[in-house]
Amino acid sequence: MSIDQNGDARVQGVSLRGLPKVSLHDHLDGGVRPATIIELADEAGIPVPESDGDALAEWFAEKSDSGSLVEYLKTFDLTTGVMQTADALTRVAREFVEDLAADGVIYGEVRWAPEQHLESGLSLDEAVAAVQEGIEQAEDAAESAGRDIRVGQLITAMRHTDRSLEIAKLAVDWRGRGAVGFDIAGPEDGFLPSRHAAAFDYLASEFFPATVHAGEAAGLDSIRSALIDGRALRLGHGVRIAEDLEIVSQEGEEVLVQFGDLARWVRDREIPLELSPSSNLQTGAIERWGDAMADHPFDLLYQLGFTVTVNVDNRTMSRTSLTRELALLVEAFDYDLDDLEAFQLNAAAAAFLPVEEREELIELIAEGFDR
Repeated sequence: MSIDQNGDARVQGVSLRGLPKVSLHDHLDGGVRPATIIELADEAGIPVPESDGDALAEWFAEKSDSGSLVEYLKTFDLTTGVMQTADALTRVAREFVEDLAADGVIYGEVRWAPEQHLESGLSLDEAVAAVQEGIEQAEDAAESAGRDIRVGQLITAMRHTDRSLEIAKLAVDWRGRGAVGFDIAGPEDGFLPSRHAAAFDYLASEFFPATVHAGEAAGLDSIRSALIDGRALRLGHGVRIAEDLEIVSQEGEEVLVQFGDLARWVRDREIPLELSPSSNLQTGAIERWGDAMADHPFDLLYQLGFTVTVNVDNRTMSRTSLTRELALLVEAFDYDLDDLEAFQLNAAAAAFLPVEEREELIELIAEGFDR
């Protein structure tokens, strides 16, 4: 693998940025351009730790590399702080999608919590409408430039507050108008999905899909609750499902693994894992296995047949992109184009889209990799 001066990696002579990609786990308030943060903060009278975009990007990376999800989440105070008006939300959403398109993403899902963007008087509906406006502006601009991208909203509730049922109803109300699914996010440890049973019961009654943050800052109980109480169709991160795997013996590249019931269920039912390699290192989600990319259980899960997908989580905090995450995995595990295509096909099949549209997405990915 080689990397050019613009940060694009080439595998088998093929540009990773030019390959069609699917992004499933990508937070709006975690993907704001640093220069935009500075401009919006100036307009809102919010102090920023750095007045230069590059310096602010470095500040985010340093603060996020704490080994703690709780500390990592504190950096969002600044990004959410500048996203409190309709104009700001529209701009951030537009630039968010522009950056996805520039990275070769052809389908993305952007997750964000409307309840965190009401400080300047917006209603929940007005906030969602503002984000949708930005998404559609960027989609239209991409189409005019000859590049197709589609992005759906994952309306998110905060797991440490009590508005999840209200947010679930908001998500269902926006079905067909931009919202494709529901999520809960925020501090995971101590806030099981079971606390939001009413919201998940409502979503199930409306046949509205949910992905649930689980298996990141908390372990197997969190994953179990996401599946049972949250009826999660995907696991947000889910990396700690590897705690339910016991390596019995290892001889060279041959590894004998014993599955726990939960891990076997997730693997056998092909429940997608929204793995975010760089973020998992930063938050300490993989500290049980080590502190380097080569220690990430991504490859173990992949080789054992789990439905793994590659994601960025928060592009600003991790100073990353989907292209970079794929390059890091190639470097750590010597993956080739067939492996990278498998990850994208997994993500396409897991998208919260009708089956006909997922099949079209799969065809686009296959064609892109064949070229």
